[in-house]
Amino acid sequence: MSNTSERKEVNVDMNDQLDDMIRDVGQESFNRAHVYDNLCSDKEEPLYLGCTNFTRLSAVLRLFNLKARNGWTDKSFTELLELLKEMLPKGKILSNRNYEAKKLLCPMGMEYRKIHACPNDCLLYRNEFEELTKCPRCGLSRYKMKDGDSIYDKSSNRPPAKVLWYLPIVPRFKRLFSNTNDAKNVRWHADERKRDGQLRHPADSLQWRKIDDLYPEFGSEPRNLSLGLATDGMNPYGTLSSNHSSWPVLLVIYNLPPWICMKRKYIMLSMMISGPKQPGNDIDVYLIPLIEDLRMLWEGVYVFDGYSREYFKMRAMLFCTINDFPAYGNLCGYSVKGHKACPICEEGTCYQQLKHGRKTIYVGHRKFLKSNHPYRKLRKAFNGHQEHEISQKALIGEEVYNRVKDINVIFGKNQKQTSEKNIWKKKFVFFDLPYWSSLDVRHCLDVMHVEKNVCDSVIGTLLNIQGKTNDGLNSRLDMVDMGIRQQLAPQSTGKQTYLPPACHTLSKKEKRCFCECLRGIKVPHGYSSNVKSLVSMKDLKLVGLKSHDCHILMQQLLPVALRGILPKKVREVLTKLCLFFNSICSKVIDPQKLNELENEAVIILCQLEMYFPPAFFDIMVHLIVHLVREIKLCGPVYLRWMYPFERYMKILKGYVKNPHRPEASIVERYIAEEAIEFCSDYMSKA
Repeated sequence: MSNTSERKEVNVDMNDQLDDMIRDVGQESFNRAHVYDNLCSDKEEPLYLGCTNFTRLSAVLRLFNLKARNGWTDKSFTELLELLKEMLPKGKILSNRNYEAKKLLCPMGMEYRKIHACPNDCLLYRNEFEELTKCPRCGLSRYKMKDGDSIYDKSSNRPPAKVLWYLPIVPRFKRLFSNTNDAKNVRWHADERKRDGQLRHPADSLQWRKIDDLYPEFGSEPRNLSLGLATDGMNPYGTLSSNHSSWPVLLVIYNLPPWICMKRKYIMLSMMISGPKQPGNDIDVYLIPLIEDLRMLWEGVYVFDGYSREYFKMRAMLFCTINDFPAYGNLCGYSVKGHKACPICEEGTCYQQLKHGRKTIYVGHRKFLKSNHPYRKLRKAFNGHQEHEISQKALIGEEVYNRVKDINVIFGKNQKQTSEKNIWKKKFVFFDLPYWSSLDVRHCLDVMHVEKNVCDSVIGTLLNIQGKTNDGLNSRLDMVDMGIRQQLAPQSTGKQTYLPPACHTLSKKEKRCFCECLRGIKVPHGYSSNVKSLVSMKDLKLVGLKSHDCHILMQQLLPVALRGILPKKVREVLTKLCLFFNSICSKVIDPQKLNELENEAVIILCQLEMYFPPAFFDIMVHLIVHLVREIKLCGPVYLRWMYPFERYMKILKGYVKNPHRPEASIVERYIAEEAIEFCSDYMSKA
């Protein structure tokens, strides 16, 4: 007893602001009062008798910070604690194992909810369904079944068949504002943003200003949050197989400065949808808890501001979603396959079905040109006809809502849907948000995937890579059927068929020149992957291209590699295509030049139609025509593409330590890292 009193009398000089940390966490954050008292006691108690540098809490926090930064396993961390136990003098109170140290840290962790779901994605077992043991729609058991188990058995020992891990966002936003630096950064868009008419941030965009004008109560408070939502399927085991697909739903805060907005610390995991099957069109079922919180945040929640030291009514809204194209269709409820695959052109999508290639192509980009443009009158260079059609305007939010408001859909993989064919598949759950129909761009096209798919098509066609080229026998036969470019028709010579070279066809010498140029390029460390490893001189092709490799090719390297090969007009249009992607990916964009850039995109697509085979024009190539519109409305691309989210998902995959419960591993380790990140802000040497 005397030892305890002596320990408490020691003056521990931590310089770590742990008192501020405990205060900002707040006693109301703890489920039991004694947990708060124990945490305060651990903050004061020296690590060992006479220690003036560390308390029990600060030592564990510092060690956990090292564990998180260096990716130590739980086993290695336990071994370190056991070694420190032997090294420290008697009377030390350091935890002996990872479990004990983690238990000490648990009070700083945020809550999460484990919500059972129907394995067919029919519903969540909450509210009126909370006590059920089987799905009332499809009849499947709520729990995993073994031989002899009864579907009506309510035993808590059985694991659920599918789980939604929901991490409530309201307490996380409250903790964000409790931190002085973070609370100050949230005001950046209003207090420190450079206002010179250039597009640097979503706050410079038309949609941001429109929201402020429509909802002045929201726009007048700079601490109100504008959020971005991203989701995509990932294999938690780190492989490219699609046998298991987990879906994290991530949030970002656009109020923050652009240099920290997409940093790992500020990407918030709001939910994890367990696999192995992806939710697909039924993702609305899982988003309901998040939508309920977003509705609450739109009404307002009282939050303590650690920077101004006052309580205020914080509101938040969802500014846009960011997804690859298939997930885009799942979230917005639009059919992104088939004849009307463009969600912006919608009924005005200009398509053509290729008989021999057996694919749908999207051509006819001349209708986006000005009415007096000379390309509209050309016949032979295009499809043999003049173009008199005018492109329709993109639908605004109210128009989309009117189209989907009467669509009734029963969610679930085995549910029979209406036989009536409709390009809109559902009234998506985001329309439950009062402001959603006011947004001009609700779902953003992902430039990362558009750029990658366009790059793959260009490289595959130029190098005639098997399986990736858009120019072959079927493509030539389709051109014969369309009555265009008769000089390229296949010629039969006995048992062989000869394909006359097109203007985009590279000879073997040109392919070698192209590959040698790329192979010889050297770039600074960290600029990109090793370009040399992507070039196969044996087969004269590029292999293993990732999204960022395609980005570097389209932004910088492709125009260099094309010098001296291809006819001048073909080379020029490909160079213009690369310059277009380079322009839209800039961090600072002059809005006065966007109309010119949008018109340039249309001309590039028209010129590609003149030189490349029709099979080249899949939906991803067509989407180029809409990219500039979204920059006008939502701001720069680099804050609305999937690069930071894909990288973050790779981090989440690294959290999996139990292959039998991958999603549980991810959530548990995320919660632990979240607590460590919070504590690290109060530690001077973290």
